[in-house]
Amino acid sequence: MLMLSLFGILFLLMFLGVPVSVSLGATTLICAYIFTDYDMIGIVSHVFDGLNKYSLMAIPMFILAGSFLSKGGAAHRIIEFAKSIVGHLPGGLPISAIFAAMIFAAVSGSSPATVAAIGSVMFAAIKDAGYPPGYAVGTIVTSGSLGILIPPSIVFIVYGVTADLSIGKLFMAGVIPGILIGFMLMALTYVGALRLGFKRQTPASFKERFLKFKEAFWALMLIVLVIGGIYGGIFTPTEAGAASAVYAFIVSVFVYKDLKLKDVYPILVESALTSAMIFFVIANAMIFAHFLTDETIPQQVTKMILDANVGPVMFLVIVNILLLLMGQFMEPSSIVMITVPLLLPLVMALGIDPIHFGVILVVNMEIGMITPPVGLNLFVAAGMTGLSLKDVVVASLPWVAVLFFGLILITYVPIISLWLPQLMYGM
Repeated sequence: MLMLSLFGILFLLMFLGVPVSVSLGATTLICAYIFTDYDMIGIVSHVFDGLNKYSLMAIPMFILAGSFLSKGGAAHRIIEFAKSIVGHLPGGLPISAIFAAMIFAAVSGSSPATVAAIGSVMFAAIKDAGYPPGYAVGTIVTSGSLGILIPPSIVFIVYGVTADLSIGKLFMAGVIPGILIGFMLMALTYVGALRLGFKRQTPASFKERFLKFKEAFWALMLIVLVIGGIYGGIFTPTEAGAASAVYAFIVSVFVYKDLKLKDVYPILVESALTSAMIFFVIANAMIFAHFLTDETIPQQVTKMILDANVGPVMFLVIVNILLLLMGQFMEPSSIVMITVPLLLPLVMALGIDPIHFGVILVVNMEIGMITPPVGLNLFVAAGMTGLSLKDVVVASLPWVAVLFFGLILITYVPIISLWLPQLMYGM
């Protein structure tokens, strides 16, 4: 009765349009008051204990670093470098957008920020080169979703904190899947351009490529700073977040000089508001997760599924369907905080590696960011390009199909996710 009431009230509130964060907290309080003698005063200490985690400090830092780079000219320099490398291929401009999105994802950690930063420059350029508007927006929307898979990823940080896993291992687990999906998107774009009649152009000279690399050098070095610093043992993922924020500030203000000191305060405020929104979700989700654990609901669900003799293969099918459906309506961090306390005991009981499961979860969230009705990347792209939401959705379908294929590969070939963490950490 408690389990049915808990999830019934939660989804009713969300259906009525109550924000997810408020729905989580309100559902917990209602069910705790009606069905249990739960210590309501103790909820405050649970929230504090849940948020008092060193790893969570990385979230506002990476958000701030991404804001500095997206507001400055780093994205433009990365795009020009990408064009010099692959711009001569059939479909070179949209392929450059995908390549640039992969690079920018590695310095921003945010999917909407990647769509906005790359799309603001590349959409008009791709359209002016003779590609259909839908072709331009399809590549940008889908490649932008890589922002939550290629490290540093805010969703990986939230998952790592919730599941008590190494964020460094999770970051490394996202590298190969992110590159794999990125190249799959490029391959589809290449084939599509050939069918549209686009021909191979003269490649950029080595000198031009070197000059573009030189211009983008300081932006690209952020990837080396974060990834190299973490895996070289210089600093933790949390310290990497702080280092990236300071580095992005210095590069944007003093090296590239795209931002003035007067621009810093609005960026700080915007980043603080974004961070506050995420932490409010986490705080309410912590209450919800603690209540689930106290009432042994995850154990009950685990027992039900194990008694039904559901194996790992069928379990992952069910989980992918569940996550895809939730991803169409909810923000990724909220989904992580709701589902992980329920699903992680099952993952462990069925012998599925929790690092691998984290990558599966994040790829599902990627697809959720570009599927209606609430896919945030769709709204960013629609507002940026002037196309209707329906046109953006239709244009994205071929590339979304590639993401689905990538999800199947990553789900059932665990080594794609686990090879690099095993190599680096000896798992």
